[in-house]
Formats: sequence, C-alpha cells, structure tokens
Amino acid sequence: MELPSALGHPGWFFTALLLAVILRLQRKGSWTPRKCRVDLTGKTAIVTGANTGIGKSVAMDLARRNARVILACRSRERGQKAVEEVREATGNQKVSLGILDTSSLSSVRAFAQRTLLEEKRLDILINNAGASGLPHSMTADGLENTFVTNHLGPFLLTNLLLDLMKRSAPSRIVFVSSFIHSKGVINPRHLKGEDLQSLHISDYYSSTKLMNLVCANELARRLQGTGVTVTSQNPGVVVTEAMRNYNIVMRFIFHLLGFFFFKSAEEGAASTIFCAVSEEAEGMTGKYVDSDCTVVLPAENARDPDVAKKLWEACESATGLDGREGQ
Repeated sequence: MELPSALGHPGWFFTALLLAVILRLQRKGSWTPRKCRVDLTGKTAIVTGANTGIGKSVAMDLARRNARVILACRSRERGQKAVEEVREATGNQKVSLGILDTSSLSSVRAFAQRTLLEEKRLDILINNAGASGLPHSMTADGLENTFVTNHLGPFLLTNLLLDLMKRSAPSRIVFVSSFIHSKGVINPRHLKGEDLQSLHISDYYSSTKLMNLVCANELARRLQGTGVTVTSQNPGVVVTEAMRNYNIVMRFIFHLLGFFFFKSAEEGAASTIFCAVSEEAEGMTGKYVDSDCTVVLPAENARDPDVAKKLWEACESATGLDGREGQ
C-alpha cells in the first residue's frame, strides 16, 4: 500500500513528478522472484489485504510455490473472487479465504482464534493490509482509524499468532512498511487520536509506516533464539488501489504518472517475497529491506531502542495485550 505522503500537501504534483523521475532512474535489484526456486510444499502462509495489489501478487507467488495460502481480507465478496483467481492462475487448490478487518480489534481476535483452531502450523505471516488518505475518525475500540488499520491491527494479529509461529519455526514475519517512514513521527498518544493537531492527514500514513518498522525491530529483538524472524521492507511506489480515498483529480494524476514511472503490483511485491521466501533472507531478522531487495538502514527516527520499547508498551496497552499474551 504505497503512496507518497507529499500528495496531501501543496506542491504534491511536482514532488510526485520528481519522485517518479528518480524512481525511473533507480537501479533494479538483481534478485527477482522468478529466479528463486524455493518450494513451499507443506508450509502455510497468511497474507493480509490479499484481494488486490501487492498482497494479491504475493499470494500468487506463494501459491505457485505450493504453499497453503490464506488470503486475509475485509470483504468476503472481493476476497473470494481473489481466492478463485489465485487458484485458477496457479493450479493450487490449497488457497482459502479468512475474513479480517485490521481496523477492528474484535475482527483481528476472531480471525486469530479461527486460525489457531484450524491451522496446525504457520510458517509465513505477511502484514500487508493498510490504507492511506482515510479521514480522521475514531473506531469502536476508541482508536484512531488509520493508526489501528495500519499498525495496531497488524500488531495485535502478530502477537496473537506468535505461539503458533514459534511451534512452526523456522518461520518468518514480514511487515510491509514504506520509504515514507522517514517523514513519520512517533507519539503513542496518536494511537488514541490525541495530539494530532500538528499532523496533516497524509502524515498519519507515514507515521504508521514508521511504527510498523520500529515495532518489527523490537519484535525481532524479543524473538531472538526462537527461530522466528521479523523483517520490514519498502515496496517502492506502486500503482495499486492506495489512492482510492483521494479525490478523482489526484487519483487520475497518480495513475497517469504510475503508467510511465511507477511499479506494477507484481513488481512492487518483489521485496516482500524476498523477505518471505528467499534463501538469502533465511535467518535474517531485525532488518529493513529496500525496494531493490537489499538490506539498508532505515531512517534515524526508526533506530532508537528506547523509543521502540515505549511504543511497544503503548501498543500493548492500546490493544489490550497484558505483556505476556502471544509472547
């Protein structure tokens, strides 16, 4: 779910155009999913937000590798359609639908409970679901909508599934972050819709992507020695449905630029697939992978361990975890 946050500010068009040119000139990584021969027979994977875009492309790749793939989607209709498309395209009938709305903690808990009851193992968890451009609103859980959809929902889901992933080790958790994380800020009060006056609505997205990355690194630290690895990555700027919450003019220009300069969903899925299945990423944890499938340092605001611990504790509190559940 990639979107330059500059699109929400004055001058966003020129910023997007400059970014497009830079991306056009950016070198391509040598790693591609087609060159990777890893087979996932006997493995189970969950991909959130898998009915479209990057998530659907990742699910396609995992299914082609013979994994049992669960598409975790908010819409039953759109999710089932994606399941049928993945089955038809890959010939893999071990592809199924799970209903998951990451903006609702009760939906996250229900999905996790079903998974724990029905699945004997979980080898790969791809936290891909998210949204940008959502208007400010509060959920039934008393949380800000963008922050729970993009961060707290995936945070809770991951924690609830950790024991299953530990029993399935070696296993991998991947968070889809963004290069826009460098523009984000970390303020635990934002999770509950407080102290948001200084943020533009587009800054909500970059801040949640920063939180994804920071909590991924903290989780990697906590899981040392368990055989469960955690990585976060940047897909690049990808033409998906990320613009659906913006006005028609912004959507038109973004997709026009995207036609010439941005990545397709399939291309944007490469770094996620690299983290999830590649031999090169085996045993790699607590790292941030760029869109060309190379390990890079995240922005400085993502590398403070004290901030990570405080954010983690705030997320536990906001989601109702007691600090032991899922650990």
